Amino acid sequence: MQSSKLLTRTITLPNGKVVHERRSLFPLYMIIALVLIYYSVQLTGFNMELLFRRIHKFFVILQDMIPPNWDYISQLWSPLIATIKMSLFGSLLGSLCALPLAILAAGNISGLKWLTITMKFVLSLLRTLPTLVVALIATFIFGLGTMAGTVAIFLFSIAYVGKLLYEQIENANMGAYEAMHAMGLTTIQSFRYAIFPQVLPNYLSTSLFCFEGNVRYAAILGYVGAGGIGLMLNESIGWRNYSNVGMILIMLVITVYIIESISEYCRKKLT
Repeated sequence: MQSSKLLTRTITLPNGKVVHERRSLFPLYMIIALVLIYYSVQLTGFNMELLFRRIHKFFVILQDMIPPNWDYISQLWSPLIATIKMSLFGSLLGSLCALPLAILAAGNISGLKWLTITMKFVLSLLRTLPTLVVALIATFIFGLGTMAGTVAIFLFSIAYVGKLLYEQIENANMGAYEAMHAMGLTTIQSFRYAIFPQVLPNYLSTSLFCFEGNVRYAAILGYVGAGGIGLMLNESIGWRNYSNVGMILIMLVITVYIIESISEYCRKKLT
């Protein structure tokens, strides 16, 4: 009763009627947020004075990147194409493999609670693993090169697309599915004709969006030996050759912009 009084306040209206209004918890949330920020600063050793004192170094490096080394562009085509291939193949294969896993993870389709829980746990586990760590492990298994990067992107794509897809399947209209089931069609047949057409546009859109992100992720997988243009970026930064870094970043920006433009056009057509 006492806690209920603390959470509400009594207001008397001009007509004499007394109403009980729930108190806003915003001040409490702000206090909790400030306390968490304070302890986060203490734990991470964040130093605002150091930030302002050293931030100009960032602009010094940017100045060193300009003008970029245009002669270096001839050495970038091959690793850039390898990065795109790595992203495309990993995203495509991951999106295809995510479909059966999402069907098994959807509780309204599989009908087996233990199977649904297991598949959701597997997808959550794959999402938890950092892509860089997966790529690093893959380099020990498959050796240095784009194979390791492709495996890392493949596993990430399964987790990303699979998670969003099974949620879309669970939110689909089940009327036609149940009717087809009642007519004697199998679970796969009912899913194929009743559920899949509903989730197909979002499935393709999610896969395209995942491919966009994977092009950016693939650019840094070279830091662990996964090949592609990230390896060239790592070498140039290591040698403090910032004019080469500037050229690599320009190539990446243009490539990502083109891919995102094409992907956005395709996603608009799907919707």
